[in-house]
Amino acid sequence: QVQLVESGGGLVQAGGSLRLSCAASGRTFSSLAMGWFRHAPGKEREFVAAIVFGAGIYSDSVKGRFTISRDNVKNTVYLQMNSLKPEDSAVYYCAANRFISRDYAQYDSWGQGTQVTVSS
Repeated sequence: QVQLVESGGGLVQAGGSLRLSCAASGRTFSSLAMGWFRHAPGKEREFVAAIVFGAGIYSDSVKGRFTISRDNVKNTVYLQMNSLKPEDSAVYYCAANRFISRDYAQYDSWGQGTQVTVSS
């Protein structure tokens, strides 16, 4: 298991930007696949982005607007969110797994989540 703590959420106007951070501890971070998911009220948990080495993978709804990156020295994964839309409002969770996946059920470690609210 790895412990994950998200930060960086908040309230932002449409068109604005936020950067989420997820600090990891407890396992060898550099070998882990890291994912971001989001959960809005009344909706299913949704894949946002994931990364293991090099470039990340993204959902179609955020591709071109969000960027996932990681710092293996700081044991932290980031989600830079630009051109935010009201429909991006959700609780955002980071997750860790041995291999990269778009399926939240594959991830075995989760953070507590951070709220992102985008006003119109």
